[in-house]
Amino acid sequence: MQSKLLRGTFILTFGTILSKILGLIYVIPFFQIVGRSGTTLYQFSYVPYTIFISVATAGVPLAVSKFISKYNALEEYAVGRKLFKSGLMVMLLTGFFAFLVMYFASPTLAEMSISGDKQANLSEVTTVMRAVSFALIVVPFMSLIRGYFQGHQSMGPSALSQVVEQIVRITFTLLGAYVVLHIFNGKMVTAVSVATFAAFIGAIGGLLVLFWYWYKRKPYLDELLQHDKGTMDISLKEIYKEIFISAFPFVLVGIANPLFQAIDQFTFSKAMAEIGKAPKLAESFFSILNFESHKIVIIPVSLATAFSLTLVPSITKAFIEGDRNSLNRQLNQTFQVLLFLTLPAAIGLSLLAEPVYTAFYQHDLLGAGVLRVYAPVAILFSLYSVTAAILQGINEQRYTILSLLVGLLIKLTLNIPLIKMMETKGAVLATTLGYTAAIIINLIVIKLFARYPFRLVWRRSLLIIFFAGMMWVGTEIVYKLLLLFLSPASKVQSVLIILISAGVGAGIYFYLGLKSGLARRLFGDRIDRLMTKLKLPGRRGTLEN
Repeated sequence: MQSKLLRGTFILTFGTILSKILGLIYVIPFFQIVGRSGTTLYQFSYVPYTIFISVATAGVPLAVSKFISKYNALEEYAVGRKLFKSGLMVMLLTGFFAFLVMYFASPTLAEMSISGDKQANLSEVTTVMRAVSFALIVVPFMSLIRGYFQGHQSMGPSALSQVVEQIVRITFTLLGAYVVLHIFNGKMVTAVSVATFAAFIGAIGGLLVLFWYWYKRKPYLDELLQHDKGTMDISLKEIYKEIFISAFPFVLVGIANPLFQAIDQFTFSKAMAEIGKAPKLAESFFSILNFESHKIVIIPVSLATAFSLTLVPSITKAFIEGDRNSLNRQLNQTFQVLLFLTLPAAIGLSLLAEPVYTAFYQHDLLGAGVLRVYAPVAILFSLYSVTAAILQGINEQRYTILSLLVGLLIKLTLNIPLIKMMETKGAVLATTLGYTAAIIINLIVIKLFARYPFRLVWRRSLLIIFFAGMMWVGTEIVYKLLLLFLSPASKVQSVLIILISAGVGAGIYFYLGLKSGLARRLFGDRIDRLMTKLKLPGRRGTLEN
């Protein structure tokens, strides 16, 4: 049973990471097809959509899977089926309601997003927003089915449907935009509307995968009902109360980043207009910040957070059992792994911002400059996600609301003044200050309620910072040497610069991690297996636990 659970968790984690990677990589060809004007339109629609979809579905698969798994363990299979049948109708209704709200609110959202009184621009943003809103009908419905399968310890359907949904969406996005612009010579707004409507087509693809699994697994699921004890009769009201309490914290964590982006969307262009920047220029700056740079910054966040969050279930177990030593050990591990993976990635992105930006999009000194200051914020994105998850693990998720509200209030208060002072970099600074405040509150709560001493993490953080500093020096030297005969204005040469510089930097960093024993302390047998495969000599670490 344990091996089945671990295998299922691995499948789901792998599917989620693969889905995220696909969702990040497609921006390279998409930018080449639609350019900056297209990505600006695209992002205007996707930030509100992300918030709507997060509110409608965030936490539902996990909450439903926990509920069904709980009652399956009690052999009360009918309770889970009752939730499933009722939940499908509820999700269909909430999804359709969310679609109607976004569809009819699109003109207002568009007006809030852009500066100036350009009617044509307002109409374009409204059209694109309405195109993406159709996905809201399907996605909540699909998320409940995923949760139902996960509750039966069947992770394959969720993983495969996520990947298929992403592949179908990306294929339709790229082909649709290309055909509209380069074959039919259509308008940009039509191409981007097709690209955003791809979210609906992708959701249909993911839903078909789930329907196929349901058809294959239904005989087995029906057989479970034959073994139902039937001793519990739980009302739908009690069921949804339990689901909501479990899902609500995940909703907050899920919408934190989109809410910060939404504040930029609704204030950035107007603040730039107040300091005399033309609307088109302001919208280009917005695309650089909220779409182009953000997509790159999220890459190390996704990987580091996914690895760290695998440790959260063991934190929950240790906390419930009152095992103080195990809890401290797990928290030490979580924070160190997060910093060990995110810090060098953020520094590397910042240092190599110009060739990275060129490789992803085009040579643009302004874009590279924004990415350079935005990259370190990846550390804060990761820390917020993990500290919020730890609050869930120690059953203090109520403070997630407080920390998020404080962070958003700081962002909202400082965003316009800082944008007026520093333009795009001011928006990055406001995000930094907002996330920092939210993380400090989360850390204080962890300190108080988990009685967690941060001494070891503080010492190890200094060591990780030292290693990252050495990596930065080595990478900087190699980068400067490469610039003597390679140009970051060329895509091919930028890729070469990144591969060589990042390779040297990663080599320095992981050598120091291995030499000190820190890497083995954090990753255990995984490091030994990696070194065996690479045929490197092993070395025992000297660091204390």
